[in-house]
Amino acid sequence: MLVFRTFKSMLSSLLFGRRNSRRYALGRFAGDSLARTKNSNSNNHRGRLDIIADILDASASGVRKTYLMYHCNLSFIQMKGYSHFLLNKGLMRMISENGNGGSRLLEATDKGKEFLKAYRGLKALMK
Repeated sequence: MLVFRTFKSMLSSLLFGRRNSRRYALGRFAGDSLARTKNSNSNNHRGRLDIIADILDASASGVRKTYLMYHCNLSFIQMKGYSHFLLNKGLMRMISENGNGGSRLLEATDKGKEFLKAYRGLKALMK
């Protein structure tokens, strides 16, 4: 359990920056559980890290925001917030489809792929 909390703290401080203390980083995701399975999750809600992982997984090869909205089951407002967050943290980048100002695509960066790898490793440890 201690390993889980430490890793959770590291992930949250990586994503959201360290505010006042380690307690804040642990408390921010106190309601979110990465280790929940379908049987133990009574409300079947995804946490922030689960949604971020879904977005990064779907955007590995460069996709449009609309595709991400439908694929990750997000509203426009939610997608807008998560895309701004991921772009600001350097987990995703905006690219143009044909290189000369065409439609804009979102693509996971190397940092985003590292996050996804760490997230999957943590999920595997919790099974």
